[in-house]
Amino acid sequence: MSEDHPLDRPVWNSLGGPQSELDVASGNLRRLDPAYGPFAAAAPGAEAGLASLLQGDADEIWLVEPEPVAPPPGTRVIRVAPLLQMIADGPVPSFDDPGIVALGETDVPEMTALALATEPGPWASGTWRYGQFYGVRIDGRLAAMAGERMRPAPNLAEVSGVCTWPEYRGRGLAARLIRKVIAGMAARGEVPYLHSYASNASAIRLYESLGFRARRAMTATLLGKST
Repeated sequence: MSEDHPLDRPVWNSLGGPQSELDVASGNLRRLDPAYGPFAAAAPGAEAGLASLLQGDADEIWLVEPEPVAPPPGTRVIRVAPLLQMIADGPVPSFDDPGIVALGETDVPEMTALALATEPGPWASGTWRYGQFYGVRIDGRLAAMAGERMRPAPNLAEVSGVCTWPEYRGRGLAARLIRKVIAGMAARGEVPYLHSYASNASAIRLYESLGFRARRAMTATLLGKST
């Protein structure tokens, strides 16, 4: 597969395009504002500069690319995670659910607790600012949520932060929330896409049932400073 589609390098294209205001690097390097998350990318041949993006011994950067990234000098591999990139490029129906609520700044403590406990992906203090997040509350407690993340092109938007507390799983909450998120994207003329850990078969089946199809294999390479 030729790597000239915006989704082949989602971080690079997001930070060099629709979300360029979140890029805190320059030149041949791009790094997302750490308040939003740990993502970074380098121009082909400029990977040696990735070490300069790490801000301390505890810092890490996530590279989402078609292939694993070899650690450049000054870095070490923390983890390599195979991903499946999926896209919903067919018709997306409108969706209205009175049980779903829009989340905002007052919900951030609960959103953070849910994300850190269930680990749908990296979560930082400003991750909720990527775009609109939605949730379902049960007996007043935030039981599940889903939202938006990277926009590598004006017509592409990533579904992200899909997570549910274990005690509320099996009730279809994630499916409802994803339908809400992708309906909003489609209404704006955007095609939804997402990344799933390749080993998460149950999540992939859910996404397929909601109109997503596999687009390509991707890899998340997590780098930290070498010791």
